[in-house]
Amino acid sequence: MKSLLIAAVVAVTPLPPLQPELLHAAIADLNHPVVTSAQLRVSGEAGRWYGAEGFADQRRPVRPDDRFRIGSVTKVFVATVALQLVAERRLSLDTKVRHYFPDLPESVDAVTVGQLLNHTSGIPNEVGYPDLGSPEKVLAHRYDRWTPEQLRALIPPTEPKFVAGTKQEYRGINYLLATMIIEKVAGRDLAAEVRERVTRPLGLTRTYVPGRNETRIRGAHVHGYLNVPGQGVVDVSTYNSSRAHGEGDMISTTGDLTRFAAALFGGQLVREDLLEKMFTVPKVSMMDGSPASYATGLQTFTINGITVWGKTGEWYGYNAGVFSTRDGQRRIAYSFTPTARDAAQQQMTLRIANAVTSPAADRP
Repeated sequence: MKSLLIAAVVAVTPLPPLQPELLHAAIADLNHPVVTSAQLRVSGEAGRWYGAEGFADQRRPVRPDDRFRIGSVTKVFVATVALQLVAERRLSLDTKVRHYFPDLPESVDAVTVGQLLNHTSGIPNEVGYPDLGSPEKVLAHRYDRWTPEQLRALIPPTEPKFVAGTKQEYRGINYLLATMIIEKVAGRDLAAEVRERVTRPLGLTRTYVPGRNETRIRGAHVHGYLNVPGQGVVDVSTYNSSRAHGEGDMISTTGDLTRFAAALFGGQLVREDLLEKMFTVPKVSMMDGSPASYATGLQTFTINGITVWGKTGEWYGYNAGVFSTRDGQRRIAYSFTPTARDAAQQQMTLRIANAVTSPAADRP
């Protein structure tokens, strides 16, 4: 009944029909950027399509059920769990973060749980994290194991970047702290919370939060690679992602991500009034003066006149995303494996975004 009520209050705007040739072209060019594989899944009432290009491991083609690292798409799962705890009155978005962790610097004193989730905390940049600015350095630190407490301790006792709630800056540390609060309130780790609250009820059998000692992706998966000077293309699928706990460490598939989006937007996971927070962008500006674009867990953009909500994600050798129109008519999940972590990745994401929203008049 809840999902029907939500659908009733969301305006339905007719979407252009899917154009298979554009969708295929969006992922078929594996040279701009240089990637070893790409896949795209479109679902919803306005049409369905799936395609894949390249190889999962330089030997076999990508399969629809292949897992991959989803990077910051993890944040949507964390925000979902947090809002469920709010609905259960075990957590409040207005509670100060230092209520849970009084050892944090006093400069964090004004920050609330809600401000972590919508990136308006102003927390100063962490100090002491190793430099991962080159492929060689990424390889050197790929097996480093971090505890959440070690990561939290990197927040320096300096002035905040801005007064909490007055600006927006997308930061991973916000979701590390939110995850640690979830784990403290729930009394168990994020993996258990996501499993019991999201993946098991929805039957998302290919999605999980890896353990802090895990380095390999479980089961069949797409391999990610980095082009390392002097070494060529190196497989970086095996990686300890503990340094991105709660902000970028999860693993999934395009099928699971679209089912997750359908359930989330349809009201099956988060109470209606709290779900609205995931579609409410704070009325503040980003640090560069541009309008804020992140809500609680989700980000939004409009292309070809169509507004979608969801999240992008990056990891070394991986790029992923899941988006949907608010009414659920069109859901998109994609993954590709770039060999360089640079701005060139946007070429494929922009092609995908344009292809799934392109008006029929643009048909060649």
